[in-house]
Amino acid sequence: MMIMEYAMHGYYRQARINDAQAQLQVQAVALAGEISKYHDVSLTKIESYENIMRQYSTFNDARVLLVDYGYVIAYDTYLFEKGKTIVSENVIKAFTTKKTSSSYNKATGSIEVMTPVLDIDKNAVAVVIMDMDASEALSYTDDVMQKTYIIRVSAITMLIILSLFVSWALVHPLQNVKKQVNDISMGHYDRRIEVDSYTELAEMTSGFNDILDKMNNLDESRQEFVSNVSHELKTPITSMKVLADSLNTQEDVPIELYKEFMSDIVEEIDRESKIIDDLLTLVKMDKSAMTLNISSVNINELLELILKRLKPIAQKKNIELLFESFRPVVAQIDEVKFTIAVSNLVENAIKYNKDDGWVHVSLNADHQYFYVRVEDNGIGIPQESQKMVFERFYRVDKARSRQTGGTGLGLAIVRNAVLMHHGAIRLHSEEDVGTTFTVRIPLNYVEE
Repeated sequence: MMIMEYAMHGYYRQARINDAQAQLQVQAVALAGEISKYHDVSLTKIESYENIMRQYSTFNDARVLLVDYGYVIAYDTYLFEKGKTIVSENVIKAFTTKKTSSSYNKATGSIEVMTPVLDIDKNAVAVVIMDMDASEALSYTDDVMQKTYIIRVSAITMLIILSLFVSWALVHPLQNVKKQVNDISMGHYDRRIEVDSYTELAEMTSGFNDILDKMNNLDESRQEFVSNVSHELKTPITSMKVLADSLNTQEDVPIELYKEFMSDIVEEIDRESKIIDDLLTLVKMDKSAMTLNISSVNINELLELILKRLKPIAQKKNIELLFESFRPVVAQIDEVKFTIAVSNLVENAIKYNKDDGWVHVSLNADHQYFYVRVEDNGIGIPQESQKMVFERFYRVDKARSRQTGGTGLGLAIVRNAVLMHHGAIRLHSEEDVGTTFTVRIPLNYVEE
């Protein structure tokens, strides 16, 4: 505001000076023209045009001097210097160049205009000097400057008051949020930040609350995972202990019962081994994607090999295992982890299927991704369970999972393997109709 104010004031002040100079030049030239009309240009009879000079002096509120060719002041409307000699650069310049000139004296604040008086032959016979005090012309700009100064001070005062109010309005909600954050940091993780303020702060606190919710959910998931791991590992051991105690407490155990119990113990050992293997696989999946061993793999041949390995399991339930490929696909993947993911999907489709059912595996691709679709006509997954089937140890039907040897880790392993490849997995299922898993993975692996 100050820079603009001083710049505008300087510009306007100079404009006023230029206007005053131009106006005084016009009057000086006009006066010189009036004087040149008289034949007595020798200026011996000054009375013949002194009235005209006084009129110009009064009209322009300026001092008028008439200097003859001998550099003598023939007439002075202020009568101070009449008859004196004046020799100056500007007067000599007016006689020699026969041109009008003007100047502004910043120290005295006066404007001086000199113009020659020409005779019929265009000879300079005299010089008219008009001297005007410009302070009155500039007083208006100074008055405007003073008023703008008052306006500026008032505006700055209002801005200071407004800035204090805005600062308080911005800082007060932040102080409230800071207090609530401190309370949460003291261990009250069940609390949430409540704020009714401007949009940016509301969005920030909403994001912080989301982080707290996710943190709590993660903590609950961790506790549930530890509990599930403990339960899953303890169950086979408990069963084996019960079977072993039964054999130890009985005398003369029939060989048939002994074999039956030992067979059950072997099954529980296999179950324990399966759980441990799945846990180890899941731990490896949780590590950074830097552990991926990426290579270019023919997906068509790999899927055929996976289905060939799983065909004996399908034949036990008389399930038809079909593979359909729409085009040759070569992609950059970790062959081991991708194999584990697809094997789990197909094995689940076989296990949770009906006798004499079918499992259809298809492969397709576009310019960016390839798609593996595993579809079955099995028992399906209830709608309320579909969002949780990828959680660790979650099983839709625990009794059926035990019969089929499920650990509840298979789909969690599948999801982790797909995510490590920067892919996505989608589920669609209807009870007693069937289930379809669609896996989408980029053809070219790019590290993030």
